[in-house]
Amino acid sequence: MLRELRVENYAVIDNVVVEFAPGLNLLTGETGAGKSILIDALALLLGEKSSSEMVRHGAEKAVVSAVFEAEGAAVKVLDANGIDGAEGEIILRREIAAGGKNRVFVNNQPATVAVLKLLAPLLAAVHAQMESLLAFDGAARLELLDAFAGVETDASEQAYAKWRAIRERIAELERDEQDRLRLVDLWSFQKKEIEQAMLAPGEDEHLEAEKRVLANSEKIYAAAMGAYDALYEGNAAAATSLRTAARHLEELSRYDAKFQEALAAVESARLAVEDVGITVREYGERVDASPERLEKIEDRLALLDRMKRKYGAMLPDVIAYGEEVARKLDEVENRDEVRKKLRQDLASAGAEYLEGARALSRKRYQAARKLEKLVEAELEELAMKGRFKAEVSGSDEPENWSPSGFDRVAYLIATNPGEPLRPAEQVASGGELSRVMLALKVSVESGAGAKKRRERTLVFDEIDTGIGGRAAEAVGKKLRALARAHQVVCITHLPQIAAFADHHYLIEKREAGGRSRTSVRRLDDAERREEIARMLSGARLTETSRKHAEAMLRDL
Repeated sequence: MLRELRVENYAVIDNVVVEFAPGLNLLTGETGAGKSILIDALALLLGEKSSSEMVRHGAEKAVVSAVFEAEGAAVKVLDANGIDGAEGEIILRREIAAGGKNRVFVNNQPATVAVLKLLAPLLAAVHAQMESLLAFDGAARLELLDAFAGVETDASEQAYAKWRAIRERIAELERDEQDRLRLVDLWSFQKKEIEQAMLAPGEDEHLEAEKRVLANSEKIYAAAMGAYDALYEGNAAAATSLRTAARHLEELSRYDAKFQEALAAVESARLAVEDVGITVREYGERVDASPERLEKIEDRLALLDRMKRKYGAMLPDVIAYGEEVARKLDEVENRDEVRKKLRQDLASAGAEYLEGARALSRKRYQAARKLEKLVEAELEELAMKGRFKAEVSGSDEPENWSPSGFDRVAYLIATNPGEPLRPAEQVASGGELSRVMLALKVSVESGAGAKKRRERTLVFDEIDTGIGGRAAEAVGKKLRALARAHQVVCITHLPQIAAFADHHYLIEKREAGGRSRTSVRRLDDAERREEIARMLSGARLTETSRKHAEAMLRDL
């Protein structure tokens, strides 16, 4: 869920902060006030292309930031990209300098636009003209149908990964002879070198510690014996002083019992000091200043470093590499037998994959027919009398296999009678496309795969283009229904839609100091009535429009 959007020095906006809430968030305002600019700013945080032309005139840079609630999948993306997670939230920030330099931060740590694009599908979806066209790709179409059908692809993904791994091992075995012989020589050398090194995990750390001791043996011995002398043996040793103090305290305690506790403390300290003294003396006596041993350790560490530079950052990596090379050599040496076994395994893995993929495909075909009827009914209520088709295609040939099966999904629509069906993403009107997406989203929420928890933020812009009256009221009802499972942010020009808001924001543009400034504020109940009345009557408010607005809000 989007908690907060902050925009600074972006287009006509100098500084705006909007705190969003769960449910249906509607934004209204006069044409040109900057409503779509807010959506553009949010799209930047989802990885859209930036332009220095959007930096407010006279400013050094534009800054756009947002705070989202964090969920498991998004946190995994952060972990995979070395970004620390925050407590229950993800903070995105993008800075665009007037000179064109672009910087991205995630949770106040430097990141890239690529990371924003990975997070975007997990945080928000913007359905507004070009944003929808760019986001509505093949994977998204398939995901939408699977969400409606309640299809899970985990088993398919695992079966595909198993089949592909076996196929890659067969390809490795079937290299040309010259290449194979060259690799055999290399692998044989590497295997022999690693085996001769007789590596043990943690050996380098142990040897480094021993090397430090041997290289500083004289200093260590002197320090140990010096400590022993100061603590235990010397004329001014701490233990001697403590024994003297203890005798005096014992004498005092004969006359005043309150010194018994002090005497016990001093005795305890004396025993501790004597123990430490004996320990450091024994340690110093064990230090062996052996140049021969030091030389052997240095030679061994040099060998280990060489092995790590060649085969892995850590000794366990080197050992694992040696085991992998040995496996490859065994496969090459027993090439025919191994290849025969792998081909059997490949056929078995392929059959397992196909069984699951075909079951997925059958579910998708059945779900597509149901989805078509639901979407057409929804579109009719949204003032789009047309035909809709969810076209599932694709063959089960291996070249079409993927982790999610072999199906391809296209959503086709004819928005006017007599027109041919065309891909929905090629619909010219941004408002029509937004309504198609709205109809799809509402229909999907009624399917078998509808999720109970609140999902990502959905943003709709220009969804009311070319509609009014009952159709606008239907759009408002659909948005509110969708907002039960998602956080919805929508820009609208129609009072029939604005009346359905759970949270209503007014975007205003004023002139101050010779500059245009855009502001956003959340309306209370009285202000909502005034804004809806303005949308009904225009610039001049009347009591009739106020009463009409009040009736609209009361009747919902």
